[in-house]
Amino acid sequence: MPWPLFNRPSIQLGSLKAYLGQEEWLAVETFHPYLAVAKRLGTPVYHWLSQHVWACEALYAGLLFPEQEPASDRLLARELRRAPREARFAPGQARAVLAEELARLAQLTDWQRFDLIGFSVCFNQLLASLTGARSLKGVAPATPVVFGGSTLAPAVARSLLATFPEIDYTVSGEGEGPLLALCAHLAGRGTAGLPARVLCRESPPQGAPAGDQLHDLDALPVPDYDDYFAQLRTLFADEPFIPELPVEFSRGCWWGKCAFCNLNLQWRGYRAKTAARMESEIHALRERYQTLDFTFTDNALPVRASVDFFDRLARAGNDCRFFGEIRVGQRGEKLATCARGGLRVVQAGFEGLSTSLLKRLNKGATTIDNLALMRDALAAGVVADGNLIIEFPGSTDAEVEETLANLDFALPFPPLTTAAFFLGLGSPVAAAPADYGLRAVGHHPADAALFPAATLAGLDLLIKGYRGDRGGQRRRWAPVASKVREWQHFHRQRRASAVEKPPLSFRDGGSFLIIRQELPGGRVLHHRLRGLSRRIYQYCEEIRTLAELDRRFPAVAGPKLRAFVEDLVGKRILFREDDRCLALAVRTK
Repeated sequence: MPWPLFNRPSIQLGSLKAYLGQEEWLAVETFHPYLAVAKRLGTPVYHWLSQHVWACEALYAGLLFPEQEPASDRLLARELRRAPREARFAPGQARAVLAEELARLAQLTDWQRFDLIGFSVCFNQLLASLTGARSLKGVAPATPVVFGGSTLAPAVARSLLATFPEIDYTVSGEGEGPLLALCAHLAGRGTAGLPARVLCRESPPQGAPAGDQLHDLDALPVPDYDDYFAQLRTLFADEPFIPELPVEFSRGCWWGKCAFCNLNLQWRGYRAKTAARMESEIHALRERYQTLDFTFTDNALPVRASVDFFDRLARAGNDCRFFGEIRVGQRGEKLATCARGGLRVVQAGFEGLSTSLLKRLNKGATTIDNLALMRDALAAGVVADGNLIIEFPGSTDAEVEETLANLDFALPFPPLTTAAFFLGLGSPVAAAPADYGLRAVGHHPADAALFPAATLAGLDLLIKGYRGDRGGQRRRWAPVASKVREWQHFHRQRRASAVEKPPLSFRDGGSFLIIRQELPGGRVLHHRLRGLSRRIYQYCEEIRTLAELDRRFPAVAGPKLRAFVEDLVGKRILFREDDRCLALAVRTK
């Protein structure tokens, strides 16, 4: 169901179809109603909605619960105030389109011929999936419905099953094995009852404790996206596009310690494919679907295996392009190797430019690490996107001031996006709210606009509301949000002027360096570093401690070297964090 990105097939459906399709006694069909909705609403409107959880959930809330339409429309109106002109729409007309597409979905096929109907429910898809299930139950009341997907954390799964009679089963966690077991159970082929990951209304879960994750991801079949492409050719015949294909290198997160994160409630541990298996999968998908753009769905790419994978692609020669999520330690030559193999855009786990806050977030990195990745990505030709978390509970004035100061050093690099903290079910903050100054945890205020009060009382949902210093944090972080907007404006102006050089770059003259530095307002400064100054700056292309600098350059060790370092820091061409230093300019010709 809506609202995944329309230009990608669903890796959930593609993976499940391929896995279940290995069984001769099973026939599987997949449906992508989000394609028809994207076509009807228009891709600019659909794309904006897919990025805004409360807006897209509000549209379906008015269909699932007609009495909630006024409240959901008020919520939608607040969200729409931030929409660009090309994404504006009339809520009533959009909801009518969704209603028509639900009716079309119900008549699309004979749903009674299926033995099981499954909904993959990920972020932004809960209300759409509940509405879709109710619609299909209207035409196939005896056909059982199963919900699964990343939204179906155990607590969420139990509450949905208890609240909505349209749902007969839920799968919480990794889906392949449990869904196959459910199919076998319904077909009379199972002898051990339902596995622990499968909940049903009639009886408690049976079988062994939930320890049925797949251990060897290399054994998984290549995802089957045939149904998506068939529907795409029909719906977008007049405006064809080449989709990006989602692929999966690993499951889970090998770090798994971030205080705010609840993205891994469905996994236990971290598992990854081998580089050779990933290479063969990309080759198979590329040839089958004739596309060169891929998106890794991993929370964090496996460092060693992914570097090996991209090195293989670089040596083989290809024009594939990839998006992936990485941690900030994947920089330097590792990142350069990935770039040579086709990694073009990364979502990096920056989250902050205050080392104190990063420690509070349990990121396992500091500001200088983040700036090093920003610089290395720019040098390698990789676009490094990321979030700057603001309004985190317990944040201090000192952390805001540190962030504001460090934004001056981040100016030359592509800007981050501010992301106000939200409380996720199952995150470390939610598990110990008092440790972060939260006084009470409950439903998110927006949920009151989506669900009738009696229904909401029985639900446990992924995004929670809380009481704490929310207003104070919003005021505290307002200057950071403003300065980030200025950072974004600086780079928009550069793109509009088609400036090709990075804002902070250097050229090497052998015995000297010339550093070119752009500042807001169009000012351009040049700095020339000669002889020993040049060598010191180049030595700091890796993060170096002051002790390392003293040992490397004994002729100027001590106060003289520190004065030179502080001069470069004052010019914002070198960053110093405690005793560690990093040169910020990237080399150009």
